Amino acid sequence: MAIVLSSCNVKDKALDFEVYETSESGNKLTRITEFKTLDSVVKITLNPEKTLQTITGFGGSFTESSAYLLNKLSKKNRDTILQAYFGEEGARYSLTRTHISSCDFSLSNYTYAPVEGDMELENFSIEEDRDDLIPMIKDAMAISKDGFKIIASPWTAPPWMKDNNAYVGGELLPQYYDTFALFFSKYLDAYKAEGIDIWGLTPVNEPHGNGNNWESMHFSPEAETDFVQNHLGPKLEANGMGAVNILGYDQNRAGLKEWVDAMFATEESSKYFAGTAIHWYESTYDYFPEALQYAHNKAPEKYLIETEGCIDSQVPVWQDDAWYWKKEATDWGYDWREPEKKYLHPKYAPVNRYARDIIGCLNNWVDGWIDWNMVLDRQGGPNWFENWCVAPVIVDPEKDEVYFTPLYYTMAHFSKYIRPEAKVISHDNSDETLMVTAVKNPDESIVLVLFNEGDTPKSFNINLNEQSIAVSINEKAIQTIVIPSQQ
Repeated sequence: MAIVLSSCNVKDKALDFEVYETSESGNKLTRITEFKTLDSVVKITLNPEKTLQTITGFGGSFTESSAYLLNKLSKKNRDTILQAYFGEEGARYSLTRTHISSCDFSLSNYTYAPVEGDMELENFSIEEDRDDLIPMIKDAMAISKDGFKIIASPWTAPPWMKDNNAYVGGELLPQYYDTFALFFSKYLDAYKAEGIDIWGLTPVNEPHGNGNNWESMHFSPEAETDFVQNHLGPKLEANGMGAVNILGYDQNRAGLKEWVDAMFATEESSKYFAGTAIHWYESTYDYFPEALQYAHNKAPEKYLIETEGCIDSQVPVWQDDAWYWKKEATDWGYDWREPEKKYLHPKYAPVNRYARDIIGCLNNWVDGWIDWNMVLDRQGGPNWFENWCVAPVIVDPEKDEVYFTPLYYTMAHFSKYIRPEAKVISHDNSDETLMVTAVKNPDESIVLVLFNEGDTPKSFNINLNEQSIAVSINEKAIQTIVIPSQQ
């Protein structure tokens, strides 16, 4: 194998381009201007005239845990993190999520409607959010030049509306369907009064439940569709909130078929659903392209958004970039999944899982991808249930220290350069071991994101409109290539 370093000064090229790389070898969204020329060259052909889905955005989630930790840091470090996520020089997050009432990444259990039997929700209050969560969202809004969308999800209805009168498990009693619909309307009004507009809602997070561990509420596909079609949708419409996007399901992709079959069975059942929300916890490596394709084909005009994914059931590794590239992480299924499905949960490298999943999603009709917590501590919390997880940014509030893990840079490869309203474009790739996705941004720039999971670098030619550029990617690396508008 011959390796020659070739300069790629853009002035020498008919086609201008910029390359940014994050790699196991130490690059962190680093601008690359010299490339290796290898004997074997991958051919990537872009077909910008063939457009696919429209991008809604990329980002992470506002949780009470993240907001609480930010308030424990110095103002300098707090601002550094928020700028890194939302500033023009940072990741430029454009699509986010937050929780309605408490979730596992809250400091305690709470609901905005704690008074049993309060059918008109006269005692509804978002007071619990005023110390941490609302200030974090507002500060992010002040930093973000282009703004960002927020999807809000309850983990459960108020316990008194459920058949088990508890935060964990149980089902919403039919006599409270209208009251729970009013609950969403009250939430939207309360946040709007704070200057925060909510772009989208899901009826509940993870309607299959979570093993009765933390806040949860069960819905069958038919029951949730009934709730949205006959209660939530009409209530929001009647209150002038019909523009808020209701996304159904909000759990793992393996369950997509039965859910979209129910949600989009008829014109009436589909009316109030703007799309489908999905999570990634079904497997540590499989992104379920067939299920994604099925969901898109069932409702091609609707949104298909990944609303949650993270390195779950794992205490973060502190200031050790190498760990995030090694296949040492385990997830919930590694220990707890039924034996016949444990094959879906081998050990994995966190960076690999993020890069593979996001590219796989983009190549299978998903239009938005939201990470879970933006900030966690060295334990992987705070989390009232001690359900430890990893975030792209880990902090030590006692020492006022911040660690930007490789996951932060992985997310930025997408969120910083692929902007809302971009169109995914068709491409041909001669090497199936090199993952590639491509979009055309609203400013007509072309953006490719590539992931080389292998142990050797790869050279490749990108062909666009009868012009070509020669690039290489390091082993175990992610690259974003930006080709400015040719007009």
